[in-house]
Amino acid sequence: MEQLEVIFYIEALSNDKKLLERAVEETVRALKSEKNVTVKDLLVGDVLEEEGEELLKYSAVIEARLVGSLRDIALLSLRYSPAVVEVLRPGKMEISSKELMRILGDVAVFMANLMKEFGGLAVYPKLDDVPEPRIGYSRDEVESMIIEDREILYRFVAEVYDRDEESARINMAKALNYEGCKINKLVVERAPDDERKLLLAAEVLSDFETLFQLMAKYVPVALSIIEPEVIDVTAGELQNSLTDIAGFVQELITRPLKKQLMDKANTTFKLNP
Repeated sequence: MEQLEVIFYIEALSNDKKLLERAVEETVRALKSEKNVTVKDLLVGDVLEEEGEELLKYSAVIEARLVGSLRDIALLSLRYSPAVVEVLRPGKMEISSKELMRILGDVAVFMANLMKEFGGLAVYPKLDDVPEPRIGYSRDEVESMIIEDREILYRFVAEVYDRDEESARINMAKALNYEGCKINKLVVERAPDDERKLLLAAEVLSDFETLFQLMAKYVPVALSIIEPEVIDVTAGELQNSLTDIAGFVQELITRPLKKQLMDKANTTFKLNP
């Protein structure tokens, strides 16, 4: 598979200047020691101070130009969680469905481990008043979506939690539609090893970016890409997908800090007359 050349824009934040400088040095050292990618450039910006900010008042940006396979770049996007991933080349690439499943499996495993510590990502607005989406498409419709709309047909199994199977089926149909999926099949059953757990089995169509996002959010226990056998992806689609999964990591690991900020704001509000 063709190599990717990208730029990671990694933002470092802290309320302690010395700690920030040390963290930046450690990040640069770690990037330089990566074995599976080529580091072509590393630029470290000046430490900036935000006046009037009590928490995270210091910031710095690291720009890292890297060359590597999509799998290695995806894994580094998860580990370093850059604010932006810019894809410089290629402008377009082809990925076999087998290789893409392997990459998405790595993404799901990484995210599952994070979620054990920080909680889940699949959060939706109130869906009670949202109509149930259509489920089921003809073969001609599926072929049209794959060929003309560049959509991917895939199946996955994920653990879900709801009060019962029917409620989960309805809510998950609405949630998948909200994510941008067209649902061909959907079944919810009790897990054989745990009566408290539900298993969602779905066959859906979506674009490449939605597939990437969904695998990171739902961390499926099984995934099978049915069609097409080779997926063509643009630089823009790769860029958005890699930035998205990096953002998901950042969202999870900064939850404790966000809670601290909210608690502080609430306390200040209560103390003020």
